[in-house]
Amino acid sequence: MPTIRIFTLQNLLRSSMLLLAFGSNGSSAADRYLIDSEHTFSYFEYNHWGLSMQRSRFDITTGSIELDRDSQSGNIEIDIDATSISTGSDGFNQIMRTGEFFDTANFPKITFKSSSLQFDGPQLTQVDGDLTIKGISHPVTLQISNFNCRFMLIYGKQACGANGSASILRSDYKLGRYVPFVSDAVTLHISVEAIKEY
Repeated sequence: MPTIRIFTLQNLLRSSMLLLAFGSNGSSAADRYLIDSEHTFSYFEYNHWGLSMQRSRFDITTGSIELDRDSQSGNIEIDIDATSISTGSDGFNQIMRTGEFFDTANFPKITFKSSSLQFDGPQLTQVDGDLTIKGISHPVTLQISNFNCRFMLIYGKQACGANGSASILRSDYKLGRYVPFVSDAVTLHISVEAIKEY
């Protein structure tokens, strides 16, 4: 009888250790955040005929973020509604939606899908991924600043935010009209806030 009790205790200890090990592995699952479109927007800037830096924006940006800060990994998907372009001029908005530029009738969305996240200590500093405009995809690197996560009383949930920017060439995406008079190089900026889903 004592032998059976010792054997049972050993099994319990082994089982507890396995459960602890399994639990520690499972605890590193990524948190999922939904992009808050009311506090997220995308804009781009370019040199206009050597006279000034012009800025235009997209009013609707959505998507999701999966983030595991312990393992410093995750996945980011951003959808920009190209039809929501806002240049400050209704006439210019219509021109930018035509086939000469974003061709929103055939390609209403601009997408970014991450392939890797880079951290410096606890700070997210870089996101590599593919940017797709007019059905054409190219790898881009978003340089990240102002990365921060905190509990937000207004939502009753955790939220994360950051600013990202990447340099691209318009001509890579068949958007090269008026190059070189209007610069081929464009800087895309994405200011993101996202709320934890669960």
